[in-house]
Amino acid sequence: MEYSHDDAELVRQPIGYWSRAASDAVVTRIREVLAGIGTTQPQAWILDRIADAELPPTRDGVIGVLSGYAAAGIDDLEEEIDATIARGWVAQDPDGHLELTAGGKDFYARMALTQAELWQERHRGISDEEYVITLKVLQRFIHNTGGHGRHH
Repeated sequence: MEYSHDDAELVRQPIGYWSRAASDAVVTRIREVLAGIGTTQPQAWILDRIADAELPPTRDGVIGVLSGYAAAGIDDLEEEIDATIARGWVAQDPDGHLELTAGGKDFYARMALTQAELWQERHRGISDEEYVITLKVLQRFIHNTGGHGRHH
């Protein structure tokens, strides 16, 4: 791969610019591919939360976990949950608990495979060690600037 600058110049490049450019590129690619299989990134997050839960989560519980993602351009998680229900992927009981339907389980398996392929694409040529170092460096930037970052 050809880099934008040599090492002496890269060391002076602004982290804010490059971290934002990386985020924008990754999110744009994920959203394009998910749209191609008929879903949105927030709907994928919702299906993940439901599929990974030991017990059926409540609507409020799913929204609580995902509400921190609002900075990623998600305006209405209620609407996104309603969309997964309307598509027949999720069923909601009278107490607000959410479960994947049979069709939802099938779609989730397809979506999970797509997400795994995207992961491989993003990580091509990047070792696990480099990835961990990158995340630690980004977390250090967050800490050093008084920010807060925590992923579930």
